[in-house]
Amino acid sequence: MTSATERLPRLLALVPYLLSRPGIPVADAAGDFGVTEQQLRKDLELLWMCGLPGYGPGDLIDLSFESDTITVTYDAGMRRPLRLTASEATALLVALRALAETPGITDTDAVQRTLAKVENAVGQARPAGVVVGLEGRGGAVQPGVRAAVQEATTLRRALWIRYYTPSRDEISERTVDPMRLLLIDGRSYLEAWCRSAQGVRMFRLDRIDEVAVLDEAAQPPSEAEPTDVSEGLFRPAPDQSVAELELEPDARWVAEYYQVDELVELPNGRARVRMRYSDRSWMSRLLLGLGGQARVLSPDDLACDVRQRAEDALARARHLPSI
Repeated sequence: MTSATERLPRLLALVPYLLSRPGIPVADAAGDFGVTEQQLRKDLELLWMCGLPGYGPGDLIDLSFESDTITVTYDAGMRRPLRLTASEATALLVALRALAETPGITDTDAVQRTLAKVENAVGQARPAGVVVGLEGRGGAVQPGVRAAVQEATTLRRALWIRYYTPSRDEISERTVDPMRLLLIDGRSYLEAWCRSAQGVRMFRLDRIDEVAVLDEAAQPPSEAEPTDVSEGLFRPAPDQSVAELELEPDARWVAEYYQVDELVELPNGRARVRMRYSDRSWMSRLLLGLGGQARVLSPDDLACDVRQRAEDALARARHLPSI
């Protein structure tokens, strides 16, 4: 029996192979692929059920058998080189980055090589207004951070970290006792006992600026229980407000870096998001820092606060000496 890992590459190669050899005998094709004629016929029967979305007449691959020869009569677009749309390319890059950050992946070099090729291709062909990478702070794990965190977790060593907390827009230095590494919604987290906070905390790896493995053993106290993430990492607090924002293409990184409840794609690379926040002052500073790349749809008090802060800043600027 042929395994799926052996069969898939053969199925992908069969259509272009047959397109370049119309009328090839079944025996010759089977010999070229190193399978029996029976197995090749099973592959061809499966190809009949493959094709373009819609999967109706005119969408599926069509083959013609005359005696013991094969000819492709409809290739369902496989004659043309693959061209990803902007959203497809973005989804592929996000999936590859998540795979690269997954603890326990053995062939990380292959993932990184694939990621580099896709990023290069997307960078050359990306239409204006499409954001594939992350702008602003975060988005990529600093070199050496993942290796140090994995080492400390495996060897049960304490860690010193410099960590950025976006909700307070501050950097703190902490000593933590690692408990486990997690991959949640495509992001890598270290769950650890934080000695400063005296509690279990989740630290996103791409928000760790510096890290050092300490000589002392990690000793989480007995009350340090793993977090239940079966329903997701973030549970909205009852006192949190919700902002509905419209983001221009250059501000879409906000939806990647911060937790959002909803994202709706808009024309020309824009997006509408719903984002929770506890501190209106912090949210106003974030929006002002986007420099007009975001528009507040609701709530009204947040929009008024952002507008007032902007007007105050302009009034102060008028009194500054010209340079």
